[in-house]
Amino acid sequence: MTELDVTLRDGRTLCVYDYGDSDGNVLIEHHGTPGSGLAFPRDLELARERGLRSIRYDRAGYGGSTPNPGRSVVDVVADIDDVLDVLGIERYVTLGGSGGCPHSFACGARSERCLAAAAIAPPAPYAAEGLDWLAGQGDANQVEWAAALDGPEALEAYMEGEAAKLRAITPEQIKEIWASVLPPVDAAVLTGDRAEHAKRSLERAVEHGIEGWRDDDLAFIHPWGFELGEIGVPTLLWQGEQDKMVPVGHARWLAERITGVEAHISEEDGHLSIAVGRLGEIYDWVSSRF
Repeated sequence: MTELDVTLRDGRTLCVYDYGDSDGNVLIEHHGTPGSGLAFPRDLELARERGLRSIRYDRAGYGGSTPNPGRSVVDVVADIDDVLDVLGIERYVTLGGSGGCPHSFACGARSERCLAAAAIAPPAPYAAEGLDWLAGQGDANQVEWAAALDGPEALEAYMEGEAAKLRAITPEQIKEIWASVLPPVDAAVLTGDRAEHAKRSLERAVEHGIEGWRDDDLAFIHPWGFELGEIGVPTLLWQGEQDKMVPVGHARWLAERITGVEAHISEEDGHLSIAVGRLGEIYDWVSSRF
């Protein structure tokens, strides 16, 4: 892995993690909320087995990346284009997980370099007509979104407390503080090496503060800056019916509005389990787009 700081066109810095063979097909991966670009080793093995060069990054305000207060989802496209210019990359496929999914969709809609876009457990826009956006979300999510809707100051106060908890807990305790949003199938994922990786990634996410997390939430409850109808590349969507972080209704709503989307709804999966158990299939689809 090569870690580098890329200076963006507006002078901000984006921390980038370049995994895999430089001759591989480029996959830009967008982490969840909160999160970081640190990759789980087994996931990288799955990517390499398929000839993929996984490039990940800390979204603005997370980890080693400069905050970009007031950013909208679509702003990520320019950030990614600047990274690709530095690395000399012309084409890529994009994949997001959870809070990374809107950013993957943005690349599919607005980046001329993007060949295809994939999403695991994607949230719909907050103003989605005909969707009860909060229905089915666990208590922890309900409290977080209530704070976001109360405004930046309320959200910051909430997140400072939550970030302190994330820094203090052990890997195995993550599933305890997230119990309200973890069905049994997801709680089973947060053990052993996976739990340790989740802890490292979360610590990296809030290493320098909660700005990235705050700005993600605020971006999600405001217009994303593009329309789903603009997505003109092949699009893949995977969702678990047991998900209590991003309920299945979001995926069904999106599947009805993204032209030509290939949508998979898994009865036996939740939010985390689908990103683990289905990743090989998702990478197969990604590798077939080049």
